[in-house]
Amino acid sequence: MRVTDEDSRLAITGTERLERIKERLSYLLRGGNLSRGDAMAVSSGTYAMHTERRLHQMMLNDGDCEQLHRHVPNQSQRPNVTVRNWNDKDYSVVTIRCKDRPKLLFDTVCTLTDLHYVVFHANIDASDDQAYQEFYVRHVNGSPMNNEAERLRVIQCLEAAIERRVFEGVKLELCTNDKVGLLSEVTRIFRENSLTVTRAEVSTRGKKAVNTFYVRDSAEETVDQKTIESIREAIGHNIQVKGQPEPAEPQKKESPTWFLFANLFRPRSLYSLGMFMR
Repeated sequence: MRVTDEDSRLAITGTERLERIKERLSYLLRGGNLSRGDAMAVSSGTYAMHTERRLHQMMLNDGDCEQLHRHVPNQSQRPNVTVRNWNDKDYSVVTIRCKDRPKLLFDTVCTLTDLHYVVFHANIDASDDQAYQEFYVRHVNGSPMNNEAERLRVIQCLEAAIERRVFEGVKLELCTNDKVGLLSEVTRIFRENSLTVTRAEVSTRGKKAVNTFYVRDSAEETVDQKTIESIREAIGHNIQVKGQPEPAEPQKKESPTWFLFANLFRPRSLYSLGMFMR
């Protein structure tokens, strides 16, 4: 999240104020459980690292890949990740087969880079809705993966990175005039309607707030039409619903947004790919 001071509209620079924000957010993230850790970093100024690049690093530091497997309705859609050593060339070969989606290559390369591996060669293919990625990697110290524990960690972290961006729930798009407290108001309305936000993209364009939320109900069932109408009444009819069956009219082709890129990569070879992420 990137925030500004309400009055000045500039970055918050006061050390004490930043620490106070961090302290309150930490308590909120722990849910009152002081023994539970949280992954959060607060910085000010013109820190230019790509937002999602930074998120990858934070999730890795939080041990996200070591947690239990996420809920996947169809287990056959789980990613298939294997690692084997090519001893003749001193490479470890990482092979990924999974359902294709936007930013898949970004997520896998970020993960390998954060684990301190350099990609020397790669084969990338996407056919229909299936993706195939093959990376020839070495650790930054020049060696392939040396033991089973190291290989297992790479597999777990890649699986977590692939599954983390899977969109679950009904997609709600909101474009309205920006104001202080808008995000808090919208999420409160979701909560009052027993909805959980599984993913959100929030941005500001001029005086407009452009927000996308993926929501589902507390029982992880499809959000019913009555709940959707209740949200529209509370937020306004400028909220658009995607991914919800509407028999009255055919589904429209969804326009790409700034965080979705479809099939940018076709079969090709990539060299020294790890250097791009540094």
